[in-house]
Amino acid sequence: MAENKRDYYEVLGVGKDASEDDIKKAYKKMARKYHPDLNPGDKEAEEKFKEVGEAYEVLSNADKKARYDRYGHAGVDPNFGAGGYGGGFNGDFDFGDLGDIFGSFFGGGFGGARRSNPNAPQRGESIRVSLSITFEEAAFGCQKELTVERYETCAACNGNGCAAGTSPETCPDCHGAGQVQVRRQTPFGTVATSAPCTRCAGKGKIIRQPCKDCHGSGMNRRRRTIQVQIPAGIDAGQSISVRGQGHAGKNGGASGDLLVSIAIRPHGLFRREGTSVLCEQTVTFAQAVLGAQLEIPTIDGKVQYDLPEGTQSGATFRLKGKGIPFINGRGRGDQYVTVYIDTPKNLNREQKEALRKFAEAMGETEPDGGERKPFWKKKGRGK
Repeated sequence: MAENKRDYYEVLGVGKDASEDDIKKAYKKMARKYHPDLNPGDKEAEEKFKEVGEAYEVLSNADKKARYDRYGHAGVDPNFGAGGYGGGFNGDFDFGDLGDIFGSFFGGGFGGARRSNPNAPQRGESIRVSLSITFEEAAFGCQKELTVERYETCAACNGNGCAAGTSPETCPDCHGAGQVQVRRQTPFGTVATSAPCTRCAGKGKIIRQPCKDCHGSGMNRRRRTIQVQIPAGIDAGQSISVRGQGHAGKNGGASGDLLVSIAIRPHGLFRREGTSVLCEQTVTFAQAVLGAQLEIPTIDGKVQYDLPEGTQSGATFRLKGKGIPFINGRGRGDQYVTVYIDTPKNLNREQKEALRKFAEAMGETEPDGGERKPFWKKKGRGK
């Protein structure tokens, strides 16, 4: 009767490009909405709860999801492809048992057969955020405040999801395992697989009287301001991990972390390459020829530098130890300054005449104002 079934993506309210995490979140939301314990006596809600569980069973399994995307409901039908095999194995075959056998040899599950205990401690998910800081803050470090929203253990019920004076009950269908065995007829015979228990939504426990604060989830969403220490020397794209400041864990599990990805805003004067700081400095023609004492900007402030005579445009000099501190270590990189000559514009007549005389003195032009000699015809460079 596959033709009468609703599209599984429609059932969970997600698109076909939904991620595994999106599908899981949608399932939890829909399962909570139609849970029989929250809708006592509502047959329609009970049917929708089963429909949600069936959709999740397929879309959460990579192989089943691929077959469903290609063939629709027929692709996940237990008898799919049976006509091409002409029978199959007789008797029951439990992949869960096979997983236990392989696990005893190789120390792991087979085909996802090993089942996790839904009541075992589970570590909370981490929270990922981005933080933009200035060039100087990245160089010297700083402290920042970040406001995040995270799930915390409900204080009213201490995380068990039950109203005061009550406690969760072990699910009678799965006996607390959160999984039930489903037997299907296939071309290879009857295959037993595991699926999330629809009665307890895979939790292994049933809450008869949900906590009013968290509505049975055991978690509350809270906004928190967290102090984050940015180390000196951090670079763009690097992350900082603040332990235990993520979402709370379940069943007594540890909280996740707060992962802060760093972005650095551009600076008006400086660029960065690793621990090196790069900048440019313009000088006059006279300063380049005669030398001069310059004031060079650095991330520490201005410093004096003696520009040597005859400096060429494009020359680069180093200021040792004026770069970025080594992250979590001692010492600093260097600053590299590239010099460019500022060519004068809009000279008056006297200034131009002075330059002509300078050019003549340098042998750049003929005394009568002719064109400059090629360098190979100058004195001492051939005939």
